[in-house]
Amino acid sequence: MKTIVRILILLACIPAWVACRSTNGLTLNVNEPAPIWMPPHLKKVGIIGRTQPSDQTRAIDKVDQVFSIEGTRLDKEGAQESIHGLAADLEKNNRFLSVKQLDKPELTGPGMDVFPAPLAWETVAQICQENQLDALFVLEFFDTNSKINYSATPITINGPLGVKVPAVEHQATMLTSIKTGWRIYDPQNKVIINQHPMSRQMTSVGKGINPVAAATALLERKEAVKQTSYQIGQVYASSLLPYQIRVWREYYVRGTDSFKVGKRRAQTGNWAGAAELWERETQHPKNKVAGRACYNMAISSEINGNLDQAIEWAGRAYTDYKNRLALRYLNVLKQRKAHVQEIERRQTADSQQ
Repeated sequence: MKTIVRILILLACIPAWVACRSTNGLTLNVNEPAPIWMPPHLKKVGIIGRTQPSDQTRAIDKVDQVFSIEGTRLDKEGAQESIHGLAADLEKNNRFLSVKQLDKPELTGPGMDVFPAPLAWETVAQICQENQLDALFVLEFFDTNSKINYSATPITINGPLGVKVPAVEHQATMLTSIKTGWRIYDPQNKVIINQHPMSRQMTSVGKGINPVAAATALLERKEAVKQTSYQIGQVYASSLLPYQIRVWREYYVRGTDSFKVGKRRAQTGNWAGAAELWERETQHPKNKVAGRACYNMAISSEINGNLDQAIEWAGRAYTDYKNRLALRYLNVLKQRKAHVQEIERRQTADSQQ
């Protein structure tokens, strides 16, 4: 009974605690540089698969296909779909003049989910010269592995005369993992720009009144694997583009009446009106109030896109008034400024080509 009473008291206190919070939250969009940067001289690119098993791994690959219930063509077709997905999205990227899908059967790989030794630079250079390419995207490995589980559950079904009769429902559940590995070769500088493994998992379920019917329902897995493989290629292509993320910020809403009014203005989207009140409070005789006001001015400056001014206000909030949130926020702002500078540097380099 005492425990229940305590819980009720705590629940009753939650609204009051929320109402007394000194900060309120907001979210805003932030631009981030592409995870992979392609130097501007790489305008014509090719994509090739290196997923044909070598003589040394072909026997292992055959065993792997048997034990993982793989179709003999599933890895090959899945790899092709990944290359198609990458090519389709690279062609949408305006920075590339041309994107070519290449076929070179003599390029062999491990036949499993491990990166092989990088291609010899002589090989990369030859492929690029023959196809007039500046860079080469290589699908270094593509591997699918599947595990299947059977279960049987007693059920009743309608018999011939409409009478319920006992039966057994068989369910086959197959977990398929798709693992890929990519590299980007720059033959001019003999540099591997990026090496990145990617993986996805998918589950297929089939049901039937006998094991054969349950397993037959899994036949759609092949198309699902191909679709997922295509998406893997698209995701890798997107890593060459800048992107936006949604970030969380906090600003002070308590301290003086100006903060309370500023909160209401901010909630209606009138950030300029809120900043007008906060800036007045930066001269408040109490350090705590002045520090909060300086911190809020940093938030306002970031919202307006002025990161230098935001850094200045956050630094003042911490150094002059020891505001508890300001130091962490200052580091966030400095990191964001570095990212913006990196985006601008890359854009400048691309425009000069």
